Amino acid sequence: MDRKTKKLLLLVISCSVTGVILGGTTSWAQSNMCLQASKVTNECLKQDSIVKTIEGMSTGLLAGAGAAFGAAWQLRRQD
Repeated sequence: MDRKTKKLLLLVISCSVTGVILGGTTSWAQSNMCLQASKVTNECLKQDSIVKTIEGMSTGLLAGAGAAFGAAWQLRRQD
């Protein structure tokens, strides 16, 4: 592996991990806020907070990886 490939891989991994953490935390917080609302809806009661958290984590993973590839592509274009 050359140096540029290692940097790209590190960028993708770090952005993906950050996206997973932020996406999971946000989804979990939204689920809790929904349950603590003054007027709880049927939709809120039917949703599984673990499933919502996993969905948020997967969305964060894709967003983080996409952002990393986009940033790397933009940097290569500038060089």
